[in-house]
Amino acid sequence: MNIGTALVRLARTTATAAALTLLTAATTTATHADPANDDPAPESTVFVDAASLPSDELRSFDQLIPYAEYARSHGSNSASPRTAADRAPGDERDLRLECAEQAAKAKTATGWIKSRFESCQKRPFDLVLRDVRGTTTLGRLQFDQWVLGFAYDGSRRVDYVASIENIWVNPIPAEDAKKWRLGQHFRHSINASNSDADPKVTAPQTEARDELLGGWDSQPQWTLTYTSPDKGALFKDGNQQRVSSTVEMDLSASSPNAAPYTDGGSVYNSSVRYDYAGKVAGKHKGTVFTKARVELVMSQKDPAVNESALHIYDALNRPERTFPSWVGKSVPGGKEPLHRVVDEKTVNDNREKSISECKKVWGNYSGTGLECDEYPFASTKEGSTKGDNRFSVRLITGTDNRKGGERLNAMYTLNRVLNNDPFYVKITK
Repeated sequence: MNIGTALVRLARTTATAAALTLLTAATTTATHADPANDDPAPESTVFVDAASLPSDELRSFDQLIPYAEYARSHGSNSASPRTAADRAPGDERDLRLECAEQAAKAKTATGWIKSRFESCQKRPFDLVLRDVRGTTTLGRLQFDQWVLGFAYDGSRRVDYVASIENIWVNPIPAEDAKKWRLGQHFRHSINASNSDADPKVTAPQTEARDELLGGWDSQPQWTLTYTSPDKGALFKDGNQQRVSSTVEMDLSASSPNAAPYTDGGSVYNSSVRYDYAGKVAGKHKGTVFTKARVELVMSQKDPAVNESALHIYDALNRPERTFPSWVGKSVPGGKEPLHRVVDEKTVNDNREKSISECKKVWGNYSGTGLECDEYPFASTKEGSTKGDNRFSVRLITGTDNRKGGERLNAMYTLNRVLNNDPFYVKITK
């Protein structure tokens, strides 16, 4: 069974009744009867990626036109094409603009992940309709696929705003592009090994949309909302109700008598975590995109934390200037991630170990207004008690030290960084 056939079967089993109606219509169109008899026509055409063909075979199909223009010239009352941005609210419009500037990352399967709460994919497709023998080109189809993802700090919910837009076509005269179809088929799964007990995700009523090009051209956008039910605040009992989930999307493309499009599997995927972790995460519950790179950014020019920033910079870039000192020393956090620790005993043990190291180097510093600054932080798995000596301590002004701790805690809560979550540290000059 090829990938395309598997996608159709998957969509049929996972979509709701409404989605099934769409897919049934698509299947009926793709296998319409020959007027001469009641037997289904054989699958004689297939969409393939234009990049798989020699450029000279595409030369006569370089002049594509907007779908609405093509439809009007072929007897349709199609309106001028509209993008989803024409009526998008401000947050979607801003994310789309930023996404377009991150073209290389945005076209990947995971898209551009702006933060733990925003992600987007803008993926261009260039497909060619050919006969199954691969000897004749029947037309060309270009379009952009968009998926905007929104997770929420304060709600166990994630929204995906999906669309197909900017559709251009160039069929041969005997081929009718008004009968071409595109589909977006979402599905989700749960990683139980990375979740707490009884993990559940509630999918939207409709996870698939399969329509003629005209349907996408007139209404390019649709929204899917996934949620995870919770049982109230159980974090005091050690249950953070974490649910690790993946949302994927398959793309389908078809025309009458077409074989399934085989390159549309998992063209988009998104990793999500739901939790009800309590105040250690900031707002008591929320959802994040787990593949987002979380960074603590501090500046050496910031007078509130310039001493903390310089200490971290030296630890990451000039470890020979830091204590404890040993040949070949390196300190994680720049290229290697740090990992948060919330266990109070571990945090206190790290802090006490670092203070004892400060006293070894500088003696009794009480009454000086200085405090022992440690990096990696006491609230990380890589803290001073890890046992590998890949840490640094330095005496800095107490106010600077405490302000640096506030910045770290703010980063934790603003990004819903839970126990063992990775993050990086970036120091600017």
